[in-house]
Amino acid sequence: MTSGTAIEFREVWKAFHHHTDRLLLRSHLRNLVSAGDAREPFYALKKVSFRMERGESLAVVGANGAGKSTLLSLVAGLVPPDRGAVNVNGRVAALFELGSGFHPDLTGAENVRLNAALLGMDRKRLNAVFAEIVEFAELADFMAEPLRTYSSGMAMRLAFSVAVNVDPDVLLIDEVLAVGDHAFQAKCFEKILDFRRQGKTILCVSHATGMVQRLCSRAIWLDHGDVMLDGATSEVIDAYEGRLRSNTGS
Repeated sequence: MTSGTAIEFREVWKAFHHHTDRLLLRSHLRNLVSAGDAREPFYALKKVSFRMERGESLAVVGANGAGKSTLLSLVAGLVPPDRGAVNVNGRVAALFELGSGFHPDLTGAENVRLNAALLGMDRKRLNAVFAEIVEFAELADFMAEPLRTYSSGMAMRLAFSVAVNVDPDVLLIDEVLAVGDHAFQAKCFEKILDFRRQGKTILCVSHATGMVQRLCSRAIWLDHGDVMLDGATSEVIDAYEGRLRSNTGS
């Protein structure tokens, strides 16, 4: 990886396994002791290669099951590649599965401290930005209340606010802008645009093509784990949507 590179995939393969049908216990035991593996692999990514420079914004588009979320998980370090190499340079913040580290019996303030620690934010940094987190989430009146009293939208707003205050070098986004009402969604999108203006690297997955074209200058189209096209966002989205129209006959 060169000094200006934020993310690099080199011929990356990622497979998951599933059974073709339900197996009896004795069949499971037989498979465990047999030399072969009765499970059939499902390839979420197949020989994927691309590179992102620091400060670049890239969208990954494709149908459900194309491998988009798997690609983000590899960048986030949640799963390893089976073959090939994934290199990431800098602190990563992932805006997906928001609130997964929250506990319903802890207060909003306690959950902020817990989630910030899980994201790698030290105490000094948290103390410096705690007020900003609360203000952005618009939950100042609820921080002393247990999370179980929050609506799902309130919890996601708090989680989003924590994640964007980690001050990442690389921001991963997976369909999370349906956070709160339209006014709050607009504020979240503006925050992400501000990251772009600051020269942060942004990698996102979204079916909202209008948002993708505003946010990202480049896109990759994945289809069943294969890279179909890598280029300017408008060109990739036109090709992808053209395929969708031809498949539906419209």
